[in-house]
Amino acid sequence: MKIEVVQALTDTFEGHAQKTESGVEFWLARDLQHLLGYAEWRNFGTVLSKAKTACELSGHRVSDHFVDVNKMVDLGSGSQREVDDRMLMRSKGDNALFGKSTQVMKAQWQVPDNRPLADFAPTIILKPTALDS
Repeated sequence: MKIEVVQALTDTFEGHAQKTESGVEFWLARDLQHLLGYAEWRNFGTVLSKAKTACELSGHRVSDHFVDVNKMVDLGSGSQREVDDRMLMRSKGDNALFGKSTQVMKAQWQVPDNRPLADFAPTIILKPTALDS
């Protein structure tokens, strides 16, 4: 993938970040659902479930990264309806995800210094951080 495409996707993702009153950065799962091309919430639920599993397997408390919330959405009729959503928080860096530094992980996975760790990471840890529906 071209660096320009990666940068544009990163900028779009970062542009949807929000902050709580206490300054904690988060994303709403329904926003990420559309950014990632999922038309239906129920289909995105599979991704959310896998991300929850990845969080558990990496030794993190799911409740620290996935918070159930509700929000109001506008309907075509002009009325509103409450829907389920998730606040999603990311881990900061490889040390938060693996409990090891990037350099230690590169050595363990035999990643060349000039290549990113993510190129060698198992697919499940590359899914968006989220929770099942």
